[in-house]
Amino acid sequence: MTSASLLNQLPTLATHLQQSRYRYDDDLGAAFFFMTPEPRPCFNTTLLRELRLFQQAAARQVLLDTQQHGESNLKYTVLASSVPGVFNLGGDLNLFLELIEQQDRDKLLSYAITCIDIAHQMSISLDSQLTTIALVQGSAQGGGLEGALSCNVIIAECGTLLGFPEVLFNLFPGMGAYSFLRQRVNSALAEQIILSGKLYRAEELHEMGIIDILAETGKGEEALQEYIHQSNKRSNAQALIRHTRNHYNQVSYQELHDITSMWVDCAMNISTRDLKTMGRLIRAQNHKIQKMQTRDKQLTK
Repeated sequence: MTSASLLNQLPTLATHLQQSRYRYDDDLGAAFFFMTPEPRPCFNTTLLRELRLFQQAAARQVLLDTQQHGESNLKYTVLASSVPGVFNLGGDLNLFLELIEQQDRDKLLSYAITCIDIAHQMSISLDSQLTTIALVQGSAQGGGLEGALSCNVIIAECGTLLGFPEVLFNLFPGMGAYSFLRQRVNSALAEQIILSGKLYRAEELHEMGIIDILAETGKGEEALQEYIHQSNKRSNAQALIRHTRNHYNQVSYQELHDITSMWVDCAMNISTRDLKTMGRLIRAQNHKIQKMQTRDKQLTK
């Protein structure tokens, strides 16, 4: 199998990627999905659609390789970001504001269901022999952290800030945060993390057992490569652990669906004051992104 093997299963994938890009590393047996959403680095509907296409292509590749060759060289998918300093800032708050003000529950629920469809697939290894990995090299907030938590393995660089700001506008992260946190820590700590609204340093979450691998700043990909090399040396044990987790410590789709439905109902009833707070958070995040982009342009001159 060549480095182009993933492309063979969905030849038009590259032409559909507007807010993301991917790379297939044949030596590592890893398919990388790099998020590049605009104008805000969040899970907008375009990025969600592209991520789902990527998941389907990867799962199809593994299935066809296994049918034809008995196994697949593709063993890992990596969720990462090409936005400097940001992994993902979470849900599309602009869309949330619009749909809540319009009281359009159906569209908000549709968005949320798309999110949990993707998260559930990540959590069950795309229903295949894959190991899903989140490579966090920048801020991961709200749904961004949920996305990382849904993966089998989380690698984060030192100094990275992660957390759930939803409580600031009287909501909770309703697309898997509590369920996926509960797989890694006890319920009391999961609730504390969610209700604090605090941004934690990666070092803190690593000590809690939430982050699997802590990498030095700027060396996330090196840590990823080392993890894969070590994992390949114990492939039988890795396969058994993955099978056990996916069958006996799995977050059920029904649980995710029930919680996200409650989240939508809650969102439909937040106050005008809370909506204004959400708007302020959007402006603060936009300002931060603009400053980072300006800094990066100056550094590249």
